[in-house]
Amino acid sequence: MGGATIDSELTEIRWHGRGGQGAVTSAELIAQAAINEGKYAQGFPSFGPERRGAPVMAFNRVNQYRPIRNRAGITKPDVMVILDPSLLSIGNLTSGLKDGGTIIINTSKPSDAYPELVKKFNLAVIDATRIAREELGVPIVNTTMLGALIKATGVVSVDSMIEPLKERFGRLAEKNIKALSRAYSETQVKELQNIG
Repeated sequence: MGGATIDSELTEIRWHGRGGQGAVTSAELIAQAAINEGKYAQGFPSFGPERRGAPVMAFNRVNQYRPIRNRAGITKPDVMVILDPSLLSIGNLTSGLKDGGTIIINTSKPSDAYPELVKKFNLAVIDATRIAREELGVPIVNTTMLGALIKATGVVSVDSMIEPLKERFGRLAEKNIKALSRAYSETQVKELQNIG
């Protein structure tokens, strides 16, 4: 398992995307996979005027041992997943991300292109759009970003995603599984270097 594996009992994830990119679906699928592993999990959207192309957020909480009582939005996530890199230029997207947290970006750029992030966070990069186009024929990156999330954090296993993907995508499941697997293999993770 590569990347900055999450070791704490509770992992909170905040997804940032645009309407139509599948952030809400991703959160639901991670929650289902975690539940299938015997963990406790939530996956829910941020409610607002969701329209295609508008910025949207979705959230996950995964607890290895206890039921989750908190239903509020996540303001201090352990992990942030960015489906659309153009969102990085809108406001302070990384606001609230815990020190030493993990940020996962759909980008064709290497991690070195984000020096301000590499100084503070574990950083994973993946060209999810390219993989989605090649495997699915459309630039919808939700299942691709699931592979990147799993590689960077180990919050669930790749195998645990198979059933939720089959249930969600039916005859298109195999293409989505292939996109997820490719993203898992191709995600580049740069762990935070503690200096001093």
